Amino acid sequence: MNVENIGLMIMKANVIGIDGSAKGSIELPDVFATEYKPKLIKRAAQAIQTSKKQPKGADPRAGKKNTSTYMGYRGVPAYRRTINVEHARLPRLKNRGALLYGRVAYVPHSVGGIAAHPLKAWEVTIERINKKERKLALRSAIATTTMKSLVEKRFIVEKELPIVVEDALESIAKTKQVFEALEKIGVGKDLENARGKIRKRAGRGKSRGRMWKAKKSVLIVTGKNSPVLKASRNLPGVDAVTTTSLNVDLLAPGAEAGRLVVWTKSAIEELGKEKKQEQNVAVKTEKRIDARSIKSEKETKALAKKDVKVEAKKEAKATEKKDAEVKAAEKKTAEKKAVVKK
Repeated sequence: MNVENIGLMIMKANVIGIDGSAKGSIELPDVFATEYKPKLIKRAAQAIQTSKKQPKGADPRAGKKNTSTYMGYRGVPAYRRTINVEHARLPRLKNRGALLYGRVAYVPHSVGGIAAHPLKAWEVTIERINKKERKLALRSAIATTTMKSLVEKRFIVEKELPIVVEDALESIAKTKQVFEALEKIGVGKDLENARGKIRKRAGRGKSRGRMWKAKKSVLIVTGKNSPVLKASRNLPGVDAVTTTSLNVDLLAPGAEAGRLVVWTKSAIEELGKEKKQEQNVAVKTEKRIDARSIKSEKETKALAKKDVKVEAKKEAKATEKKDAEVKAAEKKTAEKKAVVKK
């Protein structure tokens, strides 16, 4: 199904067999109707890319392991002075013998000196992203796989998007058979294009284990771990993952959304289940909150009843005390009257 308008609701997609024939249709989950957010997708992709980088930096003591000193003070003996001795005012070696004594060291422009602004291994270079933002970016990247205007910029699109294939694709265990099936599905031209763009890298990366560069091609998404994941990994530019392993870096290589994706039928169903699971979790949390609120209401009522009982007991004790005082006073007055009569 071809989608040009961003945010357009997609209800159904055609299912293709591995021989290229039509196999009915399938209802698409709501994730395919998510709004396109390029800035958020870029941030999520950069967060994944930066997390893969290994921290590197120079030794903090590099260029400093020497006896160089600089005495910018005139009131010291001449053999210790480094100014007014017809030399540049720079730190120089000492106690190193006749050949090295007095040679400039430590400063960046000296032989074996410190680097001017070296890389620091303790610096944090990872770009962080919030969990909810990462989830929204993934949903948005999934939705862009149905937008032909975005996918066509980098890939050769022959059929309507999204491309949904029957589950028989997951059981293929041979690379040659996977290539033939993908050709019949309608992504063969893009595979040939990626195969013809394998080239040597320019620059020093050739000697650092990064000799070859290859173009990105089709992404195969399955519902579960299956033989096609291993069978397709030798095809140039092809990636294959399950729905649980999907991330923004796969759906938006180079932080640019709109990848050519081949979904299996079970993968589409799994995406729908994830949404239901999220809804179930939300319902459970609401129930827990309601239970807590009910519990708290009961506790407040019980405390109120307890407070009423305590107040009633205090009032009863106060009245008893008053009655006892009144009786004692009456008794005293009666005794006084008896004494007066006698």
